[in-house]
Amino acid sequence: MRFLLTTLALAGVAAACGDDHTHDARDGHDHAHTKREFPSSPLAPPSRPLTWGALNILHTTDSHGWLLGHQKTSFPEPNYSGDFGDFASFVSHMKELALKKDVDLLLVDSGDLHDGTGLSDGYAPGGVDAHASNQFFKELPYDVLAIGNHELYIYNNTLDMHQNFAPRFNGRYLSSNVNITIDGVSKPVGSRFAKFKTRKGRAVTALGVLYDFTGNDKNTTVQPVEAMVKEAWFAAAIKDEPDLFLLAGHMPVSRDNWPLVFNAIRAVHPITPIIILGGHSHIRDCLQLDGRSMSLESGRYMETVGWMSADLAAPKHERRHEGEDHGSGQGSDTKNITFSRRYLDPNRVTYEYHTGRGNFSFDTAWGRSITKGLEKLAKTFDLSFEYGTAPHDFTINQAPYPSNDSLLSLVEQAMPIALTVNNTRASTPNIMITNSGSLRFDIYAGPFTKNDQLTASPFADSFLYIPNVPAVVAKAVLPALNGAGADERRRDESMEAELWARGYVGTRYREWIEEMYRRDVVEGGEARRAAANLTLGYVTSDACPGVGDDTPHAPLEFHSIPDFIASAAPAVADDAPIDLIFVDFIETQLIGIVNSVQKDKVFTTADVSQYTDILATELLGIFAQQAWN
Repeated sequence: MRFLLTTLALAGVAAACGDDHTHDARDGHDHAHTKREFPSSPLAPPSRPLTWGALNILHTTDSHGWLLGHQKTSFPEPNYSGDFGDFASFVSHMKELALKKDVDLLLVDSGDLHDGTGLSDGYAPGGVDAHASNQFFKELPYDVLAIGNHELYIYNNTLDMHQNFAPRFNGRYLSSNVNITIDGVSKPVGSRFAKFKTRKGRAVTALGVLYDFTGNDKNTTVQPVEAMVKEAWFAAAIKDEPDLFLLAGHMPVSRDNWPLVFNAIRAVHPITPIIILGGHSHIRDCLQLDGRSMSLESGRYMETVGWMSADLAAPKHERRHEGEDHGSGQGSDTKNITFSRRYLDPNRVTYEYHTGRGNFSFDTAWGRSITKGLEKLAKTFDLSFEYGTAPHDFTINQAPYPSNDSLLSLVEQAMPIALTVNNTRASTPNIMITNSGSLRFDIYAGPFTKNDQLTASPFADSFLYIPNVPAVVAKAVLPALNGAGADERRRDESMEAELWARGYVGTRYREWIEEMYRRDVVEGGEARRAAANLTLGYVTSDACPGVGDDTPHAPLEFHSIPDFIASAAPAVADDAPIDLIFVDFIETQLIGIVNSVQKDKVFTTADVSQYTDILATELLGIFAQQAWN
């Protein structure tokens, strides 16, 4: 089910719309109006209109295939129920509003289109991840896009982006520090930078930067950001002063290397406006590195559409024409810039509120065609195939661990059942270990489908094992992995840094949602939530002035989880030989741990074999077929 509109917002949105004619930027008038269905859960409307400036930006990042919207009824899922067709209609109407206001509106994406739902990952054997779902991304009029780390784990995915995705955007798909090697020649996956003019004539120099990622596949290259800013091409790209530097990149706006890029530009252009649109850590975040810049990050999984406005001066060529530039090379406007930012919940209520459209007039023919195309792709991939019926919600952080409602506890229960199917080593006692970061999304009560399987666990990790490990040693591995004791904690910090470099964002995201829940508890949020009748969702605190969230919510309950989990240890003697089974993603760390908790043998990769042909993406489906039918 797709959640489309609510009684709560219907009257206000419909009243704001003077007619029921849809004006589509691509298809003209659409007179085939259809009243949209009501949702099963009411959605709160935005708290206030958007602040428009001379320059405005709509921002997406870390969409990870979530193009059909969030379809479950448990909150906060209905907040994010708009699909990519709804978003396309929203963009069309916002472009129309920008024309009426005679201002600039840009559409920007900061990467990670792969790995996350059945639309991206549910392709048949021999296919390429996200190739089909990216066709819909190519439908939207993005002005700038940047590469993400998930475009680099598999060479064929990167090649597909280079050959079939980047050309659609005519030099605006940016990979400033990312190359692909084809026939022995290393070249940018997209473009190093782009220079263009907005509709109002503002000159823009854009870069697309990836954080210092190390988990890329062979024949792809990620240059460290520190080295990139020393390149001759970078100096040449920023030499001439534009009206605006637009730095779109897959790198968090806080606690990462954006200041290296920012400072390199500021050394040449001390007061030129700089806008940074980041990603990767899956959070809503904003900060200002100085008074003439703003940095925005817009969440994950199409749970957020970012909005930024800036009261920029007129383009340089207009100021010169009017005699305001005085030959300074920087323009006469040196004051701090007034920025605004907003984090929008992507649903029909939000979209209709901000476009002044009603239930009959919001949809464009273009948007509806995208929705129908996505639904057809879901059918082609058989994403509604049911493995079983989940008896209740299983969440990663909202339920305590361990508990019956914990997804981690469910996986601990599922591994011994699923991984021993048709396995010749099924009778050998074992301990099975995986990282909690491999679980990317909650499971909700009701039909557990192929799409649900891929959203909960999208990474096609293999399961490996070391045979004949003494039980006492195998039992010591999980506590050591989770950092029990000072030495282990130091090792855990090193491991976290390595996992971050390889693309693991779970810790940073969990820190963020934990902080919002703890802050709410300290501030006595329970009484405030009850008085305001707030639904669950994100409650953002960032470093920019004012309130960033477009719609007020109450935060989700949060419970800490370990970085690694394991099946129950077998009841055998300490010296009994057992199989130690683990996902290949943690192979290096696990071998190091095994060698640290015993001195009888030095284990190496030569001691490791594949345990089963079953991949992590299949584990929960196999379990559901056996346990939930």
